[in-house]
Amino acid sequence: MIQVMIANTPKPPYYAIIFSSIRTEGDNGYSAMADLMVELPSQQDGFIGVESARNELGITVSYWKDLESIRKWKQHSEHLIAQIKGRTEFYKHYKTRISKVERTLSLSKLMLIFNMLYTSINSVRRISTSSMSVTFSTVPTKVYLR
Repeated sequence: MIQVMIANTPKPPYYAIIFSSIRTEGDNGYSAMADLMVELPSQQDGFIGVESARNELGITVSYWKDLESIRKWKQHSEHLIAQIKGRTEFYKHYKTRISKVERTLSLSKLMLIFNMLYTSINSVRRISTSSMSVTFSTVPTKVYLR
């Protein structure tokens, strides 16, 4: 069973490396290298987390504390080998982007609020979280997020 998770990231700012790719045919050692490239960063200073998905287009986003941590990861010896193999064996096309994360939004807080809505429909209530509040009436046909 494959476990799908969204990285648990801190309050911004932090940095993201967004790696988008289209694979070549065949494995050519890709699977083992991909597993290693998910495992090794977790041992590096400044690493926060990673998210990855692959179908025809692969997208991996790794999150880092600062640009210095990213620079060190780029120069890691096993990552350098993976970069060479990526260019010569694994990918038809790829693009790497580095961006600063300045703001995040999360659906999980909204799901918590909506679950509370359906279990507490008997009167007008005001539910607050640290970042938003919701007001609704006895029939939750309108939900206002502020």
